[in-house]
Amino acid sequence: MVSIDNVYQKVLALANKEQRGYITPKEFNLLAHQAQLEIFEQYFYDLNQFLRLPGNSEEYSNITTNLREKIVIFEATGNVVSGVITPTAGDVLYRLGTIIDNGIIVEEVQPDDNPYIVNSPLLAPSTLRPTYIRSGTLSVNMTPPGGPYTCTYVRLPRLPQWGYIVVSGRALYDGNPVKTTNFELHASEEPELVYKILKLAGVSMKRDELARAGGSLESQLTQQEKQ
Repeated sequence: MVSIDNVYQKVLALANKEQRGYITPKEFNLLAHQAQLEIFEQYFYDLNQFLRLPGNSEEYSNITTNLREKIVIFEATGNVVSGVITPTAGDVLYRLGTIIDNGIIVEEVQPDDNPYIVNSPLLAPSTLRPTYIRSGTLSVNMTPPGGPYTCTYVRLPRLPQWGYIVVSGRALYDGNPVKTTNFELHASEEPELVYKILKLAGVSMKRDELARAGGSLESQLTQQEKQ
């Protein structure tokens, strides 16, 4: 987890350097959400890329291992009720993992393949080899009907929020959990959050020098991480 106050203060310090501009709490919260989402989604593109490359035997420097460590924060379990995937309350499903029927993994099949599988003596679904077809983002059709079903999935990060109170016209940090939600990303992502928000702020405020500064710092960090 990354402290949203730490990130905001660092973003302000960099933005105010050479009078590059002030970022209001409301603007920051919008940009914080965008930055966290971009970093989160990049995990899956990077994992797909690096899985194709030879790994290494170093316990703490294997890139795919490090990416999995960052993704596992968002892994959760839910239920499948009447063909509808039901995440844990408050979760927004990002990617479905595995559907399980009484300890048996349910195999996903594609709609075009299903007629051949159903009519195959060897591949036809059974209670020992159940299958499902996606019929929507949160809907599935099971063959044969069974259950109770559970599922694993990856959820989206919670919406980050820098909470504050206004005193004498100034916004002061309020860490009350009702008002503040920290970033859920791995602690190592704090620098990238700072640089990415700085870049987004420059674009939003039409301050090219701010966008360039954030983009340059972000690029340097990315190159360093992937060497």
